Amino acid sequence: MLDGKALVACWRETLLAQKVLLGQTRGYTKHPQLERFRAQQDPVAAIGSYLVGLHAAAGARGYNFDAAKIQVVDITVPQIPVTVGQLELEYRVLCQKVAARDPRWFAEHLQAASENSLLLPQQLRPHTLFYSVPGARESWEKAALPPR
Repeated sequence: MLDGKALVACWRETLLAQKVLLGQTRGYTKHPQLERFRAQQDPVAAIGSYLVGLHAAAGARGYNFDAAKIQVVDITVPQIPVTVGQLELEYRVLCQKVAARDPRWFAEHLQAASENSLLLPQQLRPHTLFYSVPGARESWEKAALPPR
């Protein structure tokens, strides 16, 4: 679960990633997170599916993201595998950032889970576009695993 700032940042960064995949920008073309989308048969449809999920999550929380910015809306995009190690890394990075910027929200939504090793990584639930598979962090990942 993303806090409000992370949700907005994720939406904006994913819109930028969509532009990269469409060839509409010169920056960020080598960003490692794009590898998971570039590996798909239709990268723009895959990132569109990710944006659709973000849009739904935002709407459920009272945010008004502009769905017209999603270039390809295709809910039949095949799910993308993501390793449990990658999920754990991304979750721990998120917890670290949220704990620093919004301790109250962190305490209400993430703290108990982040301190309970039984939830890491077995019960991490990714975005619906992804499904978890065993494995360490992704080969393209550059971020270091933060301490618990």
